[in-house]
Amino acid sequence: MKVTSIGEAMVEIAPVGDGLFRRGFAGDTYNTAWHMAQLLGGRAEVAFATRVGQDSLSDAFVAGLQADGLSIAGVGRDPVRTMGLYLIELDGVERRFHYWRGASAARGLADDPAALGAALDGAGLIHLSGITLAILAPDARARLRDALAKARGQGARISFDPNIRPRLWSSPDEVRGVLPGFLSLTDVILPSFDDEAATWGDIDPAATVARYSAAGIAEVVVKNGAGAVTACLGGSCHHHPTPPVTGIRDTAGAGDAFNAGYLAARLVGAGQGEAIARGQDTAAAVLQSPGARALPEKLAECRARFA
Repeated sequence: MKVTSIGEAMVEIAPVGDGLFRRGFAGDTYNTAWHMAQLLGGRAEVAFATRVGQDSLSDAFVAGLQADGLSIAGVGRDPVRTMGLYLIELDGVERRFHYWRGASAARGLADDPAALGAALDGAGLIHLSGITLAILAPDARARLRDALAKARGQGARISFDPNIRPRLWSSPDEVRGVLPGFLSLTDVILPSFDDEAATWGDIDPAATVARYSAAGIAEVVVKNGAGAVTACLGGSCHHHPTPPVTGIRDTAGAGDAFNAGYLAARLVGAGQGEAIARGQDTAAAVLQSPGARALPEKLAECRARFA
């Protein structure tokens, strides 16, 4: 199996106390790919398709991908631009973010159609998000859509997390205008209810499921924070309570980790209910860890349940 996740990874500057900061890397589709690689191990090739610079920070990111078992075949290098950056301020376990991403090399990830096609070639599952779309210019979105349509025609399944971040879009109308063109290619959708309510006016997760089911998407999984997951597969819909999580240290990346656990479980043949439980496990591990990736000991527990 080959999984390719497409999007932006950024340099993360996170506080560690006493005015000191730790440098790392994060990004929604990157977080999902990273956790999938750890959960699946040798059972799948997990690739991250993006564009970075030719500087030492970009070199460190690419080396980290390789060290953590991800394929770098889809990583392009930009001779001018580098990776975007964000700095975190903590308020308890909640975060505030300050971004510097206007010149991010990832904005050019769809500039070369041949390279993009090669990155998606042979993938059984392709994962992307609304952030992937938001950082691209309209013509680049069109190239990405063409590449996805070709890959899907060759047998790939498309997983999409709308992950709507209003500051990345010019207006809600732009979001509502762009997303439907990608929904028609989507096989698995993994929205968060708060985003859907704010953008589309959904009154409850069932309304979100109904809207995406009406759009022809057979596999819908609506995340709702600590609330129940509402999921539908082939017309059969169920609510799955989310187990309480103790010792929460950081809320960043929990939804991305859920996506990873869910998609990885589905790839190895789990039913939807079991896959949701694995997604909840992985999200809990991230909630109990600083930053957007699970600590090794927490991830080991997820792998044990996954096996």
